[in-house]
Amino acid sequence: MIKDIPEKRYYTIGEVAKAFKVNTSLLRFWEREFKEIKPKKKVSGARKYTPKDLSNIHLIYHLLKEKGLTIEGAKKQLKYKDRAPKKNLIILEKLQKVKSTLNELKEKM
Repeated sequence: MIKDIPEKRYYTIGEVAKAFKVNTSLLRFWEREFKEIKPKKKVSGARKYTPKDLSNIHLIYHLLKEKGLTIEGAKKQLKYKDRAPKKNLIILEKLQKVKSTLNELKEKM
C-alpha cells in the first residue's frame, strides 16, 4: 500500500493527510469532487477512511499531483479505469466468436 502507513481497518483524516502530505481541507474537497472517495462518518461527523479509500486517494493524488492532470482530466481517467474490465470482456467475447467461426471454416476445408 502507501509507504509509512500501518495496515489498519480505518484511518482518520489527519492520518491520511499526513501520509499524502496534503491539508485535510484538500481531502474534504476531493471527497466532494470524486465519487470514489467515500469515507464512513461517525455520528460526530469524524471521517474514517478505509484501505480502499486510501487506494483511491493514492490514485487521485498520482493523477493530480504527479501527472499534473486537472480535476476533469482525473475524473475521465477514473471513468476509463472503471470501464476497462467491461470493455475487455466484450472484446474477449468477440474474439471467441471469431475463433469459433475460423475453426468452423478450417473444418470445412
